[in-house]
Amino acid sequence: MKKVLITLAIAISSLVSFAGEENVSKDVLNSFNKEFNGAKDVRWTTGSDFYKAVFVLNDQYITAFYNKDGEFLGMTRNISSLNLPLKLQSKIRSEYAEYWISDLFELSDNDGTHYYITVENADSKLLLKSSDNTEWNIFKKMTKI
Repeated sequence: MKKVLITLAIAISSLVSFAGEENVSKDVLNSFNKEFNGAKDVRWTTGSDFYKAVFVLNDQYITAFYNKDGEFLGMTRNISSLNLPLKLQSKIRSEYAEYWISDLFELSDNDGTHYYITVENADSKLLLKSSDNTEWNIFKKMTKI
């Protein structure tokens, strides 16, 4: 359930609507403050089963997700394609040379670090997910109108 929630909340975040600023439980705030001491400009929103914090830490924008009990589910940050592991950089260049990168982020959770990249051309848009930091798998394919 946790993997599905994070994957859907993050990879398809444009489809998820969040309410405005929310009251955040003490458990969630305690977990957040312990994990991200020194975070600035924290903004909280709530999904159906989780809290989302968007904040700045070490001059980077980060998004963290927690369940209602304050358990850390994962975090994301946008990165440059130059920050990808070398095998993933190479695969993008060779297998998706006819596409341009429109979005790229790193997802870190209890299961490790994964990368999601959106590549597109004039006709289609692909959301790819890294596998073992060596391969890309199509997570979602969209046709442009």
